[in-house]
Amino acid sequence: MLTGTATAAEHKPSEASQPPRSSQPPAYTIPAGPLGFSAPGEIYLGSRYSLVSLDFLDEDRLLFTFRVPGLFRRDPSGTAEERERHIRAVIIHIPDGAVQAEALWTLHDYGRYLFMLDGGKFALRDRDTLSIGDGSLALTPWLHFPGPLQFVELDPSRQYVVAESTEPAASHANSGDVPSPATAQTSMSTDAVPTTQKQDTILRILRSSSGQVMLVTHIRTAIHMPFNATGYLESIRSQGSSWLIQFNPFTGGNSHAGGVNSTCLPRLDFVTPDEYVASACGSTGLPWLVAMTLDGKYLWQRSESLTTIWPLVTTGRSGTRLVRETVQATHQVNAIAPLSPDDITRQDVLVLDAATGKEALRAQASPIYDAGGNVALSPSGRRAAILSEGGIQIFELPEAPALPAAKP
Repeated sequence: MLTGTATAAEHKPSEASQPPRSSQPPAYTIPAGPLGFSAPGEIYLGSRYSLVSLDFLDEDRLLFTFRVPGLFRRDPSGTAEERERHIRAVIIHIPDGAVQAEALWTLHDYGRYLFMLDGGKFALRDRDTLSIGDGSLALTPWLHFPGPLQFVELDPSRQYVVAESTEPAASHANSGDVPSPATAQTSMSTDAVPTTQKQDTILRILRSSSGQVMLVTHIRTAIHMPFNATGYLESIRSQGSSWLIQFNPFTGGNSHAGGVNSTCLPRLDFVTPDEYVASACGSTGLPWLVAMTLDGKYLWQRSESLTTIWPLVTTGRSGTRLVRETVQATHQVNAIAPLSPDDITRQDVLVLDAATGKEALRAQASPIYDAGGNVALSPSGRRAAILSEGGIQIFELPEAPALPAAKP
């Protein structure tokens, strides 16, 4: 059992003399071991499993959730649920590291499971259900879908939720299920590869405040959908390695939102309702990140090492900063030189000012989580939390520069 309090000695501010793993020393380090955390085995590397989630409830409280070993529950036939896992959840106060609440959850797959809402609340995904929790860690069922949820995302303002679920073809919602009202039906194009599964994948956009379904459409397979409160972005191949980026309002029509050169399909992520970043691949395989506004204005760009793999982008509630996580390998990974676990060296973390692309913090996370979840930004963007070297390191950051003026 975890203790409900922590001694001052366990959670004292870190000493100024730190190894050169970060551009500045953490203001505080909260040891993770006493919270019940232990590093996962290297067998998980490359699987992209979500095994941890570090999130700020507010400026002074962290929600730290992580997989813990446990026995499989067996059904009456005697077979174990192979994808069942146990997740420990702990609310930690900053800076003293006091444990304010704790819980143990049972989940049933390895996808992302936790999504931050406003007001110190969060949504927990398991199978076909989203539940809502808060600082007490008590869970209340919120939304039930006709089939298992494959993908969940929120827009930058956290007003809307995109939920993608796999449902039997021509299924009818049962009482209590999230509906698919005819008035919300629409169609949209996606960059996904067609699936051969004989099931429907349904994308719904819902209000996070009420759960009201605003839009329903059938898609070919579960996808990452970069969207804000008024529409979504789409990458359209032009000529050669050129891609056009188009903004599609939910009310219809479209507008030019920029362009990027990339030898791979660029991944798009909103940072604010009016700014987004594109993760692209250069002609030599060099990864790079470019920031643009919805009216197609280029803000900044950054290139990365050829040995960079598995890039991730995490944004904060204020939109003033974003996190770029990348894993570094010993060589450039391609068909001739594939990746093995021994080739993975570290996981780099960059906290960037959204307005300028300037580094606010450079650090390393350990152990390596290739699906992310081990870094968090506070609602103001003035604090960053990174799971590293057996503890949660808290970094104090200066105020970020102002964001560009929104498009009228």
